[in-house]
Amino acid sequence: MRLRRAITLVLSFALAACAELPGGGTRAQRLDAQSLDGGSALRAASADAAWPDTTWWQAYGDAQLDQLVRQALAGNPSLRVAQARVDQAQGLAAIARSGTLPQVDGEAGLTRTYFTHEELTPSFTQANTFWNNEVLLKASYDLDLWGKNRNSLDAALDSVHAGEVEVRAAQLSLATAVVQGYVQLSAQYALRDVAQANLERQQKVLDIARRRYKAGLGTQLEVNQATTVLPESQAQIEGIDETIALQRNQLAALAGKGPGDGEKIVRPTLTLAHAAQIPAALPAGLVGHRPDVVAQRWRVEAAAKDIEVAKARFYPDVNLVAFGGLDTLSFSQMFTNSALTGGFGPAISLPIFEGGKLRGNLRAQNAGYDIAVESYNSVVIGALREVADQVISLRSLARQLERTDAALASAQTADNQAEQGFRAGLTDYLSVLNTQAELLVQQRNRAQIVARQLQAYAALMKALGGGFEEPAQTRTAKGEQVQP
Repeated sequence: MRLRRAITLVLSFALAACAELPGGGTRAQRLDAQSLDGGSALRAASADAAWPDTTWWQAYGDAQLDQLVRQALAGNPSLRVAQARVDQAQGLAAIARSGTLPQVDGEAGLTRTYFTHEELTPSFTQANTFWNNEVLLKASYDLDLWGKNRNSLDAALDSVHAGEVEVRAAQLSLATAVVQGYVQLSAQYALRDVAQANLERQQKVLDIARRRYKAGLGTQLEVNQATTVLPESQAQIEGIDETIALQRNQLAALAGKGPGDGEKIVRPTLTLAHAAQIPAALPAGLVGHRPDVVAQRWRVEAAAKDIEVAKARFYPDVNLVAFGGLDTLSFSQMFTNSALTGGFGPAISLPIFEGGKLRGNLRAQNAGYDIAVESYNSVVIGALREVADQVISLRSLARQLERTDAALASAQTADNQAEQGFRAGLTDYLSVLNTQAELLVQQRNRAQIVARQLQAYAALMKALGGGFEEPAQTRTAKGEQVQP
């Protein structure tokens, strides 16, 4: 009998070990960032410069902006949600760690039970009712021969790392949103200055038209034309004031505050004394300086471990089990030596027929790995594109600003000449109206280009990782070469 049991056990292990796992096909391959061509924009713009500082927004030289960013990083609900997800992942990792450790449980029961004659020993001649009392201490330990528990723990820890880095990515996105919203607020103030100056010019021309009409040098038509444009300019100023108020509310919300705090935001005083520089380590350097890239890499590693867990489920689980305590059918004998009981031995579970569940799980984990890898590849490509886009934009905006300044100077000269001619009666009101309209266009263009430059700088800092650098203790050689 013992020989048969041993043979059965050996055959069971052999059957499990020889089971053919379903093929997963060719797995997705992680992209080597160094193989990507950054393009002429990055080659032309590359300089031996440092990566952004973690407080890169201080380059704008605005204390109020610094305060808003600090408030946002401390009080924005979305960041607290991201941190809560990290706490959740750490809890799941603690659960996974428990699978690698011995388990000890206590159990006690006092049960009034009717036992039939067949359940008891022959010394009991009839059925009877007894107190079935037991107090047991049970211990078990999974030998984890196939690494299922260890890989589950590794996958959970990788998810924790990913969550921690995603918090940094959320912080960077939030800081960038605050900076760009603040730049938009500054741009609205600049546009209001332009609209107000235009209104003052129109009022000045109206005064000239009235004086000319009283002197008999002009017509009532010119006075009416000069009067008509004033309400439109006043409406434009009112619309800008509305946008400013809404922008303040948005900034207050990003900082985790109410609209009342937004009303306290005063006019920005942004200055950007230096141009952005691009580190020479692109594109490979983005892999360690972009939090979204690093987080996605940890997701790939976690997915690889999940595949190993799915494979291990095809094989037997072997646990060492032991128990000891008291077991008796009588209260009087409960705490005597005769009630002592105990035992130990291996416990083996083997999947034989599960309706395709294990194969389906392995297939799902393989697909999950492919999704994680291709998502990583997409993030890397997108990161390099974002840097190139901002470099192209900054270079183009610098040229646009030069040309706009030239056009603005010309429009200003033309407007002065038209106004002087109208005062002297040498030009008509239509010439004044045309030159004012062109001057307004150029002034608006300049304000918008300056705002776009400030926003492009913020976008470039975000594209470069915003000062993030992966901690050395989380970098592993295995993490750089995941090949399940």
